[in-house]
Amino acid sequence: MNLGELTGVKLLGVLIVVAVLASGGLYYTVYKSARSQNDAAQMKLQAKMRENAELEAYRPKLADIERQLASLKQQLEIERRIVPDEKEVDNFMRMVSGEARKSGVEIRRYTAKPYVSKEFYTEVPFEVEFDGPYYSMLGFFDRLGKVERIVNVSNLAVASTRKPGDAKAKHSYQYAPSESVVATCLTTTYFSHDLDPAGPASQPGTPAKK
Repeated sequence: MNLGELTGVKLLGVLIVVAVLASGGLYYTVYKSARSQNDAAQMKLQAKMRENAELEAYRPKLADIERQLASLKQQLEIERRIVPDEKEVDNFMRMVSGEARKSGVEIRRYTAKPYVSKEFYTEVPFEVEFDGPYYSMLGFFDRLGKVERIVNVSNLAVASTRKPGDAKAKHSYQYAPSESVVATCLTTTYFSHDLDPAGPASQPGTPAKK
């Protein structure tokens, strides 16, 4: 078709049709795609705004949650001191020896006994032999009862320094004039399984003997 042969009205009509077709093509290829992207972005924005609104409700509780976490951490540290892990065996022996010195008694021997494994903890007993004045011995037990970690004393045997064998003492020593008793007992401490991922050992290390 020769556009030069068309009258003005017909030419205008043809141009309008061409413009409509071009606009339709642009709508389906460019504008509709952009609109779909905008709709998707708007949906994501609305979802994020709803999420933020839900989280905003917890803001007043955040300070309380942080205080609870700090309290739990403090409780955990206290529990670790009361029931530590297996690596604290040497520290336990040093602690007992320190309380003995403060009380005025002299520890002669530590003898490690077999571990007793429970569901959540392990009992670690040591037989302890010591001597000193009678009231110093009482003070020693009083001090052990007040230490931060758990220490149980059992199987106590007491004898005079003249007959130390009656207290199951392994040896006799040159006792000081102020010393009146020789004693042996079983001191038991405890270790938490949870604090030692490798689990408790079957035996502690060989303790030093005095």
